[in-house]
Parts: sequence; C-alpha cells; structure tokens
Amino acid sequence: MKIKQIRDDLDKYLKKHNLEKKYKKVKGFFEKDPFYPSLNTELLEPKDRLIYSFRLDKKYRAIFIYVDENTIEIVTFTNHYK
Repeated sequence: MKIKQIRDDLDKYLKKHNLEKKYKKVKGFFEKDPFYPSLNTELLEPKDRLIYSFRLDKKYRAIFIYVDENTIEIVTFTNHYK
C-alpha cells in the first residue's frame, strides 16, 4: 500500500500540531500493513461513501480515500475529540 504525497496544507497542519514524527512512523506501519492493530483503521459512516481513517495517536486521525487498490490519498487530519 502506498500513501500519496500529502498536500502542502496538510503538511502545515502536521507541523503546527507537532505531528511530523508520529505521521512518519504511522505512515511506515500503514504502508506495510494498512490494518496494523495500533492504527485502528476503519471505514467511516456512512459506509457507502468509502471514507476511511487511521490513528496518528489517541487524539488525531488521518481521513483518507482509496485512489486505486494500492494507493490512498489523505484528505485531512482531524482532532478526534473536537
């Protein structure tokens, strides 16, 4: 599995929230195994929209879509508790 390069605004979000190291770590896990247990990868509701998330840490999530069967694109990062 490959993660498409993130947009500049998402890169700025990671820097602003000091998540660059965490993203790099979980990106490696995701690319080896998208369902690595600590990622908590899940299909979000409504399921027919095929939008997924994985965990950066307990507070932040990456929201993504599949571009094709081997590539995803991160659409946004969110604070899970806002």
